[in-house]
Amino acid sequence: MAPEYGATIGFFPVDEETLTYLRCTGRPESLVQRVERYCKTQGLFRSSETPDPVFSDSLELDLSKVEPSLAGPKRPQDRVRLSLMKPTWKKTLRSNRSDGGFELSAEKLETAIPLEGIASEKLTHGSVVIAAITSCTNTSNPSVMLAAGLLAKKAVGKGLKRKPWVKTSLGPGSRVVSDYLKASLLDEPLDALGFHTVGFGCTTCIGNSGPLPENIVNAINDGDLIVASVLSGNRNFEGRINQHVKANYLASPPLVVAYAIVGNVNHDFNNDPLGFGDNGQPVYLKDIWPSDEEINNAEKIISSEMYLKEYESADLSSPMWNAIEAPAGEVFQWNKFSTYIQNPPFFKNMELETNPVKNITGARVLAKLDDSVTTDHISPAGAFSKDSPAGKYLLENGTPINDFNSYGSRRGNDRVMTRGTFANIRLRNELVPENEGGFTKLIPSGKITSIYEASLKYMETKTPLIILAGEEYGTGSSRDWAAKGTSLLGVKAVVAASFERIHRSNLVGMGVLPLQFKENQTHKSLGLSGEEEYAVLGLNDNLLPGQDLILQAGDQKIPVTCRLDTHVEIEYYKNGGILHTVLRKFMRENKQDMIN
Repeated sequence: MAPEYGATIGFFPVDEETLTYLRCTGRPESLVQRVERYCKTQGLFRSSETPDPVFSDSLELDLSKVEPSLAGPKRPQDRVRLSLMKPTWKKTLRSNRSDGGFELSAEKLETAIPLEGIASEKLTHGSVVIAAITSCTNTSNPSVMLAAGLLAKKAVGKGLKRKPWVKTSLGPGSRVVSDYLKASLLDEPLDALGFHTVGFGCTTCIGNSGPLPENIVNAINDGDLIVASVLSGNRNFEGRINQHVKANYLASPPLVVAYAIVGNVNHDFNNDPLGFGDNGQPVYLKDIWPSDEEINNAEKIISSEMYLKEYESADLSSPMWNAIEAPAGEVFQWNKFSTYIQNPPFFKNMELETNPVKNITGARVLAKLDDSVTTDHISPAGAFSKDSPAGKYLLENGTPINDFNSYGSRRGNDRVMTRGTFANIRLRNELVPENEGGFTKLIPSGKITSIYEASLKYMETKTPLIILAGEEYGTGSSRDWAAKGTSLLGVKAVVAASFERIHRSNLVGMGVLPLQFKENQTHKSLGLSGEEEYAVLGLNDNLLPGQDLILQAGDQKIPVTCRLDTHVEIEYYKNGGILHTVLRKFMRENKQDMIN
């Protein structure tokens, strides 16, 4: 999660808790002692007597003021206090999209659609249709997992149930989680509320929630409802969790259970009950929230033997995986019929010597985007429809819809991933403001088509492409395919108000030129329609890090900063990316051997 707070890595000192964790998870005592000796020798070990390091900047956090919170509905950095969820939700429905809202008109706020097959129940804006305890991060924390189980136990004990429209699931990142939940008898109340274990690994958090029931989908479509998911995942970018769910909130596992019971994010947990118990009395969240003592007592059942048992049986846990025959040999044998792995075209038409750096001329805008376009917008990871370019490709190659899987599972096939670039169903391309999703306008014809199809048309005429974007372009997961796909679409430059560091670096690595508008300038403030003919002037072999270039848009000449930040990055760009750089270096160093 470091990219969300602007970092590449977070450092935590090794202390007694670290050693306790190593022992608890079955590491040999000799290893634990070696870790302790090494860290103390290197000055990495921290105790109560250790002096504070000298930092360039420090932040103080008053733990007594920390409140239960969620994050959403569109970004993990948008924290919402649990106590303010209800008023914040109502405000979000009405707010502009540029402010993270949904621009819902007043007359549509109270829309309620009856649910087929569920008597007297209606779906509304804010209805929680997915509640998932998921992600390798949160599910690896026994405290919050046991807290979820204890809350479920108390809820079931009082007669509470999940709402019938909520799709619930439990997807631990480790099999040990199931072991200690079962040993503590907390798996039963979780099962009773619908939190059955559906698998181990990436599930709802990466978009593998599976389809919603047909009656739920029909109600969402009939009422154009903005329904919600609540999950204990890491990220909640638009279009990531489920194509029918526009509002997605990140929460702790026990809060996920609580929202499954109330069934709507438009709820005040401080003043409104979760429901009514078997005795007819209201039950509030505070009535069933587990205490620290209860959680600590439950944790005592976790033992190193649980971890050792799973380690020893890891190779036997998936017979189907073990049965896969892996080819041998020094060179991979490509299967041209595979829809999962294909030989990528990254080295197609590559020559031993680099070409001179030249200006980009006669370029067109493939997409004109607003602020906070994430790598999920650029290269989604979840499921896709049969009508998407990727879906059509798979159907044409004999893959049935039920076997589509996800973008994330097909990252070894550039044919799928290129078609999936800028194909997020929530993408808003300002060239086609009336359309949502991966669409664009062909210039100058004005024809509206998919971004992938448009890129092919531009390739036919050898037209270079650029992307116009706002602030924080490329935030989110450090997804390399967001840069790879951009390159394979024929994009030569991305011009943004600002970049997320890792994505900017990845663009350079794929030979795509990152350009940044000057301070207080954006494509909006400059009045760029995106339909002009573009050029990038000042590019030559003497390019320097951070130098000024000229972006020509029609008759307008705009100074921009070249975001090749180092001489190494300039070499990458001259070579067409890091892959070409490495291969050329290898070929030069081994030229004589290759001749022989």
